[in-house]
Amino acid sequence: MTDFSCRDIAQMIDHALLAPTLTADELQVGCEAALEHQVASVCTMPFHLSECARALAGSSVCASTTIGFPHGVQTTSIKRAEAEQALFDGGQELDLVINPSRALSGDWDYVRDEIAAVLEPTRAAGQKLKVIFETCYFDQQQKIALCQIGNELQVDWIKTSTGFARAGATVDDVKLMVSQATGRVEVKASGGIRDLDSLLALRAAGATRIGMSRTADLMEACRRRLGL
Repeated sequence: MTDFSCRDIAQMIDHALLAPTLTADELQVGCEAALEHQVASVCTMPFHLSECARALAGSSVCASTTIGFPHGVQTTSIKRAEAEQALFDGGQELDLVINPSRALSGDWDYVRDEIAAVLEPTRAAGQKLKVIFETCYFDQQQKIALCQIGNELQVDWIKTSTGFARAGATVDDVKLMVSQATGRVEVKASGGIRDLDSLLALRAAGATRIGMSRTADLMEACRRRLGL
């Protein structure tokens, strides 16, 4: 007996269309797949966002994009400008990469101020913010410090990874982040999630969103698991 339906699983998925070589035709096919499976969102690169938003208009699938992707090294003013453009282009959920150098240097004020600078226009537009830590770079105490900043600002999700670093989401990291999250803050896992069992393990650890690109394969596996 399972404790999930295929719809439950689909509603956790941010369908990632983040390859820099993704063509306009591939974007359209990806959006159609997202609509077919009724996932939570499509996350695409900023230059594709307006097309993505048009393709998803009128549906329950959100249009989302990345800010400071993939390394988080843009200046705060550029990240804010990226966010403002994304909101103008129809972005409903923004995935912001923190500056890993500032965090590793213990410059928590910089990290906090940068997140706040992106959160302000996002909230003003009535949309949502996910904050990507890139957990593989940090030790446990640094991860906790990042979670505390997310709690202080009450972002919508704190997120493990971009999928473009040396490692992605782990169950242990998700458990740690869930144990620290308070208020409205939820946890998103991303990076290296390729099959249903991996998703279910992260779901059991407390993740409420999953970023992945192999959505069709995963949904087919879910239907087989449930005998549908």
